[in-house]
Amino acid sequence: MNSEYQARIKTAWQGRISGCQLGKPVEMLSMRKGFNKLDQYLDAANSKPLRDYIPYIPNNQLVNQSWCKNEFSRSEPDDDINYSFLALLMLEQFGVKLRTEDVARTWLKLLPVGSTYTAERAAYKVMLEQGDEWFPEGQPPGFDLGLCANNPFNDWIGAQIRADVYGWVCPGNPELAAKLATADAELSHRGDGVYGAVLVAALGAALQTEAPNVAIKTALRFIPANTGAERAIKLGLEQAGDPKGYRKIHSSYEGWSPVHTLNNLALVIWALFSNLDDYSAAIGDVVSAGWDTDCNGATVGALWGLQGKPIPEHWIQPWQGQVGLSLAGYSSIGLEELVDRTVAVALELK
Repeated sequence: MNSEYQARIKTAWQGRISGCQLGKPVEMLSMRKGFNKLDQYLDAANSKPLRDYIPYIPNNQLVNQSWCKNEFSRSEPDDDINYSFLALLMLEQFGVKLRTEDVARTWLKLLPVGSTYTAERAAYKVMLEQGDEWFPEGQPPGFDLGLCANNPFNDWIGAQIRADVYGWVCPGNPELAAKLATADAELSHRGDGVYGAVLVAALGAALQTEAPNVAIKTALRFIPANTGAERAIKLGLEQAGDPKGYRKIHSSYEGWSPVHTLNNLALVIWALFSNLDDYSAAIGDVVSAGWDTDCNGATVGALWGLQGKPIPEHWIQPWQGQVGLSLAGYSSIGLEELVDRTVAVALELK
């Protein structure tokens, strides 16, 4: 692996962390009150178009002040970044042999149940209720692990936000990236929920060796035809280049959960391919478009960063290379360590 690859991994981590931190303070506002309230808040904060961290407006209960502009000195712990680090830990331990069973054990050992949501929490409950007492210590599960994905949230966004690192460590090998992402995703998701994860991983792998317009075609090869995921990706591409393209996406998914895979995936593709030369616009547009703001900011930020272009300093400086975590045994980690360990994994997988 050369210095160019290491630089791409660094900008991928920077892009993912900064994009997540941008969307984090308005996540609850967006999900609970909807797009119009988010839009009104950004107007009131003089933050449109969104090209920097979001200021805090006092007395807004759904916006956390400590996550806003000028209020933080590290990236605050978030499930999106927890899952990226978990993927790195699992790749360090299991490499290309990673199985869904390994993901399950890692969750039980390291992932607090209170830091899980929807499909992940449902899967966790099944493991606790039906799993063998010694399953976390290496024994067989003691039940059909596929039951964990038999939940009403199995096509929501959870698996999609867990997939980035599998693409990062497989430059030019989207097939392996898709395989690893599938092993992770299938613990809690099925169908389009898995395909969203596969798309993110395969696109991340392809972007490191192919131009974006070619990379997305490569990634689409791993998405079954005539699925919701394929339609969402194509809708995002159709709207790319239109600053108001999010409106068509909103109307196409009117009434859907704000944390579903497909509506958010369409926004991710639209924002990324509309702004391939402008990181601030890419994450700013996807966050201001609503739904799952921190997840989409993180995913777009990471994919943009894999192009190897520099990320503007005003996104990086506020968190000072310090990354908050909320996992058993881990409360924070430095950016440089994340980069070095990711590169080391990629060398092992090569």
